[in-house]
Amino acid sequence: MSPLRVEFAGEWHDLPPDRPFIIGREGDLEIDENPYLHRHFLELSHHDGLWWLANVGVRLAATVSSAGGAVQSWLSPGARMPLVFERSVIVFTAGPVTYELSLHTHEAPYDVSREVQASMSGETTVMPVSFTPMQKQLMVALAEPMLRREGVSINELPSSTAAAERLGWSMSKFNRKLDNVCDKLDRMGVQGLRGGPGKLATNRRARLVEYAVTSQIITRADLPILDDETLQDAADADGD
Repeated sequence: MSPLRVEFAGEWHDLPPDRPFIIGREGDLEIDENPYLHRHFLELSHHDGLWWLANVGVRLAATVSSAGGAVQSWLSPGARMPLVFERSVIVFTAGPVTYELSLHTHEAPYDVSREVQASMSGETTVMPVSFTPMQKQLMVALAEPMLRREGVSINELPSSTAAAERLGWSMSKFNRKLDNVCDKLDRMGVQGLRGGPGKLATNRRARLVEYAVTSQIITRADLPILDDETLQDAADADGD
């Protein structure tokens, strides 16, 4: 059995193979006192020859990706998945705060080939998608705290108002482009971006940030576009 280690905020935890390891507001790894975070949220355990990650919460979901972002899954409440890569990154949002932790093992059952890393940008199916400059500006504005982080595992998610002000946009323009980006990714098969009853705007923004960063649709190299006033929004298939 290959040992599994968890890293969060610069602290390392070696997982016991004989009992579950609990992550949440309380447990083996106490993330934060954030009241929006479940007392017990994620559970790591070893059985059937593999390490497994389970979402034992009732409301929050987590984005789980290979370290390079080539393979990504959305772990909803009640779901579980095997950990098959040498390094995995877990990102989740509770209230206005986004958290990131990583899982490390030395003997992973699978590896992501360079070809897959170069071609994949979705959760299960490779589907090319392009974004207009202003759509990317929107994603970078929402993800700016995560993109600027320097070894930080906790980031504040900007409100729609703050992101719109950062870009110099009206709220109607911001919301229209947010709808366009979320609709585009929803058609691509990305979960958690569809609106509707019970779907809070904060949850949709958080899911967009998690997906865009972990799948590397946007990276730190895109930060300069926030201050690029010369960008013109090109027409696309959505009429954005």
